[in-house]
Amino acid sequence: MGDSRAGRAFIGSFTSAGGGGVVAVSVDAETGALTRTGAGDAVADPSYLALGEQDGTPVLYAVSETAEGAVAAFDVRGPEPRPLGARVPVCGAGPTHLAVVGGHLLTANYGSGSVSVLPIGDDGMPGAVTGVLQYEGSGPDPDRQRGPHAHQVVPDPSGRWVLGVDLGTDTVRIAVLDPGAGELVPHHEAALRPGTGPRHLAFHPAGSHAYVLNELVSTLTVCRWDAETGILEPVGEAAVLPEDAAGPSYPSEVVVAPAGDRLWVANRGHDSISVLTLGPDRERVELVTTVPCGGHWPRDLVLDPGGRRLYAANERSGDVTWFDLDPETGVPRRAGSLPAPAASCVVFAPAGT
Repeated sequence: MGDSRAGRAFIGSFTSAGGGGVVAVSVDAETGALTRTGAGDAVADPSYLALGEQDGTPVLYAVSETAEGAVAAFDVRGPEPRPLGARVPVCGAGPTHLAVVGGHLLTANYGSGSVSVLPIGDDGMPGAVTGVLQYEGSGPDPDRQRGPHAHQVVPDPSGRWVLGVDLGTDTVRIAVLDPGAGELVPHHEAALRPGTGPRHLAFHPAGSHAYVLNELVSTLTVCRWDAETGILEPVGEAAVLPEDAAGPSYPSEVVVAPAGDRLWVANRGHDSISVLTLGPDRERVELVTTVPCGGHWPRDLVLDPGGRRLYAANERSGDVTWFDLDPETGVPRRAGSLPAPAASCVVFAPAGT
């Protein structure tokens, strides 16, 4: 890559809206600046990415957010992503998120309201689907909640449980991955306030709490998490925008600081990043301020590995903007931007990748 100090990251983007597919970038260690090194558009609409590893070799996985739904794997050792093989159907529509869990690839299928399980082979390629956990139900919003809409799937910090966030039914669904059968076994459902439309969640570094971001009402639901029993308990809800915020807004992502003392939220429509503090009890959430996201429609928000900067993938303005974080207040300050048409997400590679 030229500069041994440079890190690497990958940007997902919607090819149907002019994006480059999976875009590889180098990351300047001093400034955080991104420089494009290559791209691969072999897979349509790779809206979300996840990094895995096979025998010490990094493998990048992408969902193809299309009607038929698929995943793809990429070799990312070179300057541009190279497909490891043909894309693999997920037996679900419109996958929006994926995670590598216990030697398997899990996808949250928004269109069909399900989570699919695909085993990962010795070559890093996902195999055929071995299990589909189909969600059921609906919510009160007639436009967005006529049926289930799985928007995110993540493992809990203990690695014992898998959580699926269902925007369509206002629930977070907890399951156990059976690696032998390659299936998810339902365990518990946490019901959130009807009509909130949960989109994504993030865990506190201590593993004791989770913060569920609601897309339809611009709030954050605070939950206690018990890793022993696999029970998620909602205990409060906080606004992520000021009361006088103008126009509709649809929060997209929540990020918790490594120190566990604050979090950040990206807001589409309001086109901002919210800064919120977390009290010592990890349950008191207070909105401090909002700052412009540096573009339009921030679909994703992520911390760099050092926890010093935030990166916003601004889908409709077509850029990834980065921000230096004030070490005392956590308030982001815009530091630069990279053109990235139809950007959907950013994923950082471990050092040395």
